[in-house]
Formats: sequence, structure tokens, C-alpha cells
Amino acid sequence: MGNHDYGDYNNWDSIAAKEADIRNLHEMHRYMGWNIMLNEHKLITVEGESIALLGIENWGMGRFSKYGDLAKTFKGSEEIPYKLLMSHDPSHWDSQVLPSYPAIDLMLAGHTHGMQFGVEIGNFRWSPSQYIYKQWADLYQMGNQSLYVNRGFGYLGYPGRIGILPEITVLELKRGIAEGKG
Repeated sequence: MGNHDYGDYNNWDSIAAKEADIRNLHEMHRYMGWNIMLNEHKLITVEGESIALLGIENWGMGRFSKYGDLAKTFKGSEEIPYKLLMSHDPSHWDSQVLPSYPAIDLMLAGHTHGMQFGVEIGNFRWSPSQYIYKQWADLYQMGNQSLYVNRGFGYLGYPGRIGILPEITVLELKRGIAEGKG
């Protein structure tokens, strides 16, 4: 779940009302057939190849909520050869993933929306988002670990985008032996 999904920016009548709203959100997702992963992992096996899909609650930098528990999410996935982490905020990569979890191969994030404003011409990319987030869009690599930050298709405030197109990313995972993994 992303930072806005927790309702932290609303003025609730009570804590119980906020908790009921979150339960309702979870129920709506289940009704649509979606599986929200809250500090947990799932094993996915296809044709004898396995990956661990790790899903963590929001963990954001600064004033953003830190509901996520990466130790809990990771526990039990240690023996799985490939680990893919879904974490909403890309700042989580530098803060916890890189320094403490070298076995996480790929992290998928969003959150920045590219600030819905920028310039992209060929290999040149600029957005005010880069002054807040070190990783704000596209693929980043450090050693054997990768982070992909999706620009998303939603918005915050202004209901549009200038120069930063909406994005839905399709990843194709291929069978193979990851470098350094035997």
C-alpha cells in the first residue's frame, strides 16, 4: 500500500474510523481479486523455477509513514534464489534494502509520479522530483541489485501531467542463473 492508502492525511473522527476505512480498502481489493501483501512474501513457482515476491507496507523517508517491516517481510524467503520486493517509496532502497538486504535482487517502487512535471528528450530527463528523490523514475542498479521506479498514472493535486507521461510497466522475467547466485 502507498502512503495515501492509510488515510494519514485525513482528519478522522476517531482511530476506529481510520482503521475501519483501511479494513474497507483491503476488503474492496479482495473483492476485485487483488492480494494486498502486508509485510509478507509469497513463493511463486513456474516450471520448477521459484522466486519470492515480497510485499511490504509503506516505508517512506522523512515525514512519510513507516508501516513496513522488512525483516518480517524477508523472513522465510532466505533460501529462495530470486527475490523481488514491492515497496511503494523508492527511498526505501537506499535506506534499508541496499545496506541490509543484499539478497533482494529487484525492488519495484512508485510514489514520485515524476512529480507530474518534467522534460524527457532522448536520454535527457529532468523533473523537480530529482531534487527530492535520488531515484525518481526508470531503472537503477547497484552491484547485483536493481530498482525500477514507475511514474504511475495517478496524480496528486493537479489532475494532469506536463512532460511526464503516465506509465504502466510490464516486466518479463526470464529463466536463468543470476550472476553471483551459482
